[in-house]
Amino acid sequence: MPLVPTVEREEIHTRHITMRAYRRADGLYDIEGRVEDSKPIPFLAPLAKVEKPAGQHIHDIWVRLVIDDHFLIHDVAASSDATPFGVCKEAPSTLAKLKGERIGAGWSKIVRGHLKGAAGCTHMMELLGPMATAAYQALWPVTRTRPDPVDANGRPLKVDSCYAYASHTQVIQQMWPQHYTGPDKV
Repeated sequence: MPLVPTVEREEIHTRHITMRAYRRADGLYDIEGRVEDSKPIPFLAPLAKVEKPAGQHIHDIWVRLVIDDHFLIHDVAASSDATPFGVCKEAPSTLAKLKGERIGAGWSKIVRGHLKGAAGCTHMMELLGPMATAAYQALWPVTRTRPDPVDANGRPLKVDSCYAYASHTQVIQQMWPQHYTGPDKV
């Protein structure tokens, strides 16, 4: 269901974020993220002397994580094809710090620890969160038969991790009835 109609308006900016996952011939997986920013009107970037034409990319940035089925990062590649500043094209090399890290609990903290502020590119860093989600979605057929990770008390980490997995929902009642806290608790 689309959003409800709103008042008359004009588009002033478009951001496309694309996530793709690939199974590689070597048994690893490529998780790719891309962010594209453009404006439907001419745009003068800071320090630029010439306007970018309407529809031309302000940002066109790619990131690839090469992972195994335990979410260990084997390699990282990135490209800054369109950026507002020339120096931005140097930022892809900052992602090399992620090699050897594992996507999982604490991923956002790991990313910020390596790339926060002047240590990395904000746009690349912003892609890494949804890329982790894309990795989990892509590898679900591979990992679904593994035991669910649990805390020290044996409670699945997914319980209360989002709205659907809230301990009072039917999802928890059906998947982990011993951790259900809803109204029909027996």
